[in-house]
Amino acid sequence: MSEDLGLRSGVEGRVARHSAADGPPRAHRHAELELNLVVRGSATYLLGERRYELTPGTLTWLFPGQDHVLVDESPGHELWWAVFSPALVGGAATTPPLRALLQRDPTGDFSRRLDARRAGRLGALLREIRDADPVDDALLNAGLAYLLVFAWRAFLDSEDVVAGADVHPAVESVARRLHLDPNSGNLDELARAAGLSAPHLSRIFKAQTGVSITRFRNQRRLERFRVLYGDGRHTTTLAAALEAGFGSYAQFFRVFHTETGSNPTGLSRR
Repeated sequence: MSEDLGLRSGVEGRVARHSAADGPPRAHRHAELELNLVVRGSATYLLGERRYELTPGTLTWLFPGQDHVLVDESPGHELWWAVFSPALVGGAATTPPLRALLQRDPTGDFSRRLDARRAGRLGALLREIRDADPVDDALLNAGLAYLLVFAWRAFLDSEDVVAGADVHPAVESVARRLHLDPNSGNLDELARAAGLSAPHLSRIFKAQTGVSITRFRNQRRLERFRVLYGDGRHTTTLAAALEAGFGSYAQFFRVFHTETGSNPTGLSRR
């Protein structure tokens, strides 16, 4: 299912910074083209049936037809992300080198490491455009168009390709199932559906994603909690945690602290 990013009228994209302390971002796909630039730390991207290892300076392009989820973030992991509307991409990608950006689900590896100088310039540009967001929509849109072209050319100039590794079809199917419903099936049920024994499924899932099935499931529950809780004005922490699939507040507290390094008691103050 395609996610509505809720871009406000007249705005052709968005730039933001993600930190591991924010909790895992949702597994999703959307109509907008997306780029990620890792600033520090490391993480693993699960992109359909491919896995990518991300380290500082890695620039990754994510296309509209691709489900993607960030897993196994190191505690200090941070990245910039930006999304570009189809209209903006269509208006900017008018020359042959840029037309690859018009594809919905291209084949190949679209993750490369930039040198420190180019990564620094791109990071500074991302910050400048992020800061323009609440100030001037025309400036933001112009900056997003420039960012799109600059980042793509930086990507093409790099020869340090981050090759994806194939994941077992059972790993991809279990990850997709838990993305759709993190409370779907216990380990034995997941293993039967995948045609594997439970121990075998557990081993290959951890080996190929970097996280256990239990942790992956709890990360997806935490994603759901964040959607349900919102700004905290319409529900309580406990109610949102239970609806997200946590069995108790104690379990939710442990997972929240493990994934973010902070306590959920601060949510109401934020």
